[in-house]
Amino acid sequence: MIRSLLWIALLGLGACNTYTTGVESSTLKKKPKNIILMIGDGMGLTQITAGLYRNGNKLHLEAFPVVGLHKSYSGSDLITDSAAGATAFACGVKSYNSAIGVDMDTMPVKTILEIAEALGMASGLVATSTITHATPASFIAHVKDRDMHEAIALDFLKTDIDLIIGGGKKFFDRRATDDRNLYAEMEQRGYYVSDYFKENLADIKADPTKNLAYFTADDDPLSKSSGRDYLPEAARFAVNFLSQKAGKEGFFLMIEGSQIDWGGHANNSEYIISETIDFDQAIGQILDFAKRDGETLVIVTADHETGGYAINPGSTQDSIVAGFTSKYHTAALIPVFAYGPGAELFSGIFENTAIFDRMREILD
Repeated sequence: MIRSLLWIALLGLGACNTYTTGVESSTLKKKPKNIILMIGDGMGLTQITAGLYRNGNKLHLEAFPVVGLHKSYSGSDLITDSAAGATAFACGVKSYNSAIGVDMDTMPVKTILEIAEALGMASGLVATSTITHATPASFIAHVKDRDMHEAIALDFLKTDIDLIIGGGKKFFDRRATDDRNLYAEMEQRGYYVSDYFKENLADIKADPTKNLAYFTADDDPLSKSSGRDYLPEAARFAVNFLSQKAGKEGFFLMIEGSQIDWGGHANNSEYIISETIDFDQAIGQILDFAKRDGETLVIVTADHETGGYAINPGSTQDSIVAGFTSKYHTAALIPVFAYGPGAELFSGIFENTAIFDRMREILD
């Protein structure tokens, strides 16, 4: 345990020494009221490039005035997984691959979402995976392994999260590890709970006096190319709903474009591109809100790159000739885009944990 604590301490010192913006939150002319963190899982620079070219040589990402790079390695490996990557963003610690909201010794670490809730802010999670998948789970759960989906679902009931949109309904209402029906328990706690069987997200008449959980699939949602169409609408819905609930305290929202990563694991360029463009359309919805609101910081990044994706000779804007070096993740530096009050804190090259550090300083 002592060795692990020393390792964490050294990583913390490294993060402080390598963070190069030179800007403290206390020097900001204006602090944001709301923070929206958008994570394109597996979305490295080439994924962005391919999506841009296929989308008529334009993306909403081009509107972000501040761009940085983060170091994605985990506490256990040079090549991180999504659990450790998201835990770095959510908790500010470098942990081992598969860790969900815990440190190297499997001890729980408070997340940025939990901190926001403690400050009276509203909070939400949106994903195109199961809502218990590694990335969203790391913002709300504390378990030793990312595959513990039913344990992760239980942790959702230990918070007062205001908005949940994603798949994985079966981990809540048809559980193998116990007889609890968390879907019903959320209703009993006053949540408006619904799912794709009952109604479309666009048809929900949201009541801001209630928290809301909407399940988009029983297990994993479909891919964009197979018919999934809710992410941009969910982004628009989430900010409108949370801004009504939040009042003067503001809100924290994490939105994940989950399946860019899955296209990388499959070495499927068309899968990557369609998911990247869908994610960028959600970014467009968020930017529209942020521009109207004027008090919202938007951060867009990825946990890691997946596939060693390359655009090879012979490619055109309409026809990408793709190459891959792996069916897993790589250790490439990852772009970070920022817009709105506080955006200047995210320039330069820094540890992935610095994204948590900057958000936490802003909240303080």
